[in-house]
Amino acid sequence: MGTNKIRLKGRLRTYMQSTLLLGMLLVLVNIIIYMVNVTAGVVLSAFVVTYFIIVALLMNYNKPIIMNELISFATQYGQIQKQLLRELELPHALLDENGKIIWTNECFEDVTHKEKGYRKSVWTVFPTLTADKLPQKEDTAQETIEYEGSVYDVRMKKISLREMVANSDIVTGRTYEGYLIAIYLFDETALRIALQENDDQSLAVGMIYLDNYDEALESIEEVRRSLLTALIERKINKYISALDGIVKKLEKDKYLIVLRKKSVQQLKEQRFDLLEDVKTVNIGNEMAVTLSVGVGVDGLTYAQDYEFARTAIDLALGRGGDQAVVKTPETVSYYGGKSQQVEKSTRVKARVKAHALEEIISAKDQVLVMGHRLSDVDSFGAAVGIVCIAKALERKARIVLNDVTKSLQPLVDRYKSQSEFEEDTIISGQQALEYAGSNTVLVIVDVNKPSITECPELLHYCKSIVVLDHHRQGAEVIENATLSYVEPYASSACEMVAEILQYVGDNVKVRSVEADCLYAGIVVDTNNFMSKTGVRTFEAAAFLRRSGADVTRVRKMFREDETEYKAKAEAVRQVEIFHDSYAISICPSHGIQSPTIVGAQAANELLNIVGIKASFVCTEYQNMIYISARSIDEVNVQIVMERLGGGGHMNMAGAQLENTDIAGAIARIKETLEIMIGEGDIS
Repeated sequence: MGTNKIRLKGRLRTYMQSTLLLGMLLVLVNIIIYMVNVTAGVVLSAFVVTYFIIVALLMNYNKPIIMNELISFATQYGQIQKQLLRELELPHALLDENGKIIWTNECFEDVTHKEKGYRKSVWTVFPTLTADKLPQKEDTAQETIEYEGSVYDVRMKKISLREMVANSDIVTGRTYEGYLIAIYLFDETALRIALQENDDQSLAVGMIYLDNYDEALESIEEVRRSLLTALIERKINKYISALDGIVKKLEKDKYLIVLRKKSVQQLKEQRFDLLEDVKTVNIGNEMAVTLSVGVGVDGLTYAQDYEFARTAIDLALGRGGDQAVVKTPETVSYYGGKSQQVEKSTRVKARVKAHALEEIISAKDQVLVMGHRLSDVDSFGAAVGIVCIAKALERKARIVLNDVTKSLQPLVDRYKSQSEFEEDTIISGQQALEYAGSNTVLVIVDVNKPSITECPELLHYCKSIVVLDHHRQGAEVIENATLSYVEPYASSACEMVAEILQYVGDNVKVRSVEADCLYAGIVVDTNNFMSKTGVRTFEAAAFLRRSGADVTRVRKMFREDETEYKAKAEAVRQVEIFHDSYAISICPSHGIQSPTIVGAQAANELLNIVGIKASFVCTEYQNMIYISARSIDEVNVQIVMERLGGGGHMNMAGAQLENTDIAGAIARIKETLEIMIGEGDIS
């Protein structure tokens, strides 16, 4: 019944009706022949009638056959398409708009091990492919997932159902916006493996420096020195050769190494155990040999990898040595750094830096001296020492100081009390910007991290910058410094400035008030000469005593008031011992002008408890949490604080946390300690 109502259209209809059109043409010819000859017209008319009868019979007979064949072809074609999709070698599935699977092909079923007819959400198969990963506003989406050891690039595309509904005879909905989601899985496992293999084979450049080569050789008799050198070199060669690397000795205590990136990963996993291994070399030398390693990797060129390695070794040495630094274009990673750096007995470097500083200041008209934010005694004392140097060189110097804390106030008042004091010697950061320029040298003391200086904007206005600091360097450093003198072994910035004072010209006269400021900085940073104190510390203190520093006067300036003393006692009272080795406490800040100073003092007090390896005191101040970390010699608190965005020394460090409270800060400290104990960075 259907075939009588079905009509052809388009080119097929035209083709089927071509015989009728030819018949019409034949009728026209017949009429013309009648005009010429009637007899011939009659004969042709008989032929035309016979032609139309035959055509009509054939069309009536063939039309159902043709229609049936067309319907059969269309049906078979649809089945072939369906079969092709089912057998497609690409895993393919259809989802509804809620992520539920409504159709899968055989390859998808083989990959997921799901039977035909599986009708659950796609994230029950691929947990990482959650609802928010499906196409939302965009028509397409792409994700990378891992499934049963294979990596798939998942591509998803929306298929609108609006047109289908609009043309449907059984459903209605002109504004219907529903859709299906077609999902395809492209197996990229082999490609990823090939790319990873290629990446693993890429070049990495490293440098190894022996930190205390000369000192170690001097600790043994001369005839055995060559043996010590040979043993150290053998250790390094054997270690790098085991990683398929190359070692080239550049100087007596410097080596260049070339490795594959995969070998660098092995070094990371081993936590650069070469650092500890080389310390086992002992043929009677009193001092264990330590080394620093700098590795550059992932550079765009070999030359860039080499530059990364040079930067990394500079960081390792600047942080005190006995550690490894791995630098990539995005990150800097630190390993080791567990031992205290040995103090250099020679003052050659101090003398060289002093002469360089003298030349830089002499070449400029004026000097700006800046310490770190919330300046402490060491920072201010070092700044006073630089002003003293500038005066001797007949240059105007100004100290940038925004806020004077209560603990620093007595020293500032003492400095201002001298008759020679000029009012514009101490200025704010905003005022300092007016003096900054190409003819001004900026001297930064007691800090090497630009973001925490008293006025970071000054770094952009002064082209000539000098850095004098005793803190270990981190990833953030002051770039393009004209002179950088960073010595982590020094007890304080005041000690370094006191040494420089002895080598700058012949006209430097240190007044008693200036000597008091420098001496106070050393006393505070060494906790009354009890921590991080070396031979040169006492020599610097002796020089300052000869210059008029008064021990009693300095001690009186830093006596605590009752409130601060009680706050420190409260911090000690409520201490929590974590893992039987780490003291964690809170320092009250209410009613105290300089709670961070009190917190640092409390951290020092907690080290007096038997069995404590390190102490951490949290203080809330100016909507931030300040952490003071202290240790004696068993734990490097610097690397702990670096995990929290801070830094400092091996046994004296700190960090500042924003957007958290005391409880959150303590939780982060505990979490960091747990992770580092698990990784073996601390014990």
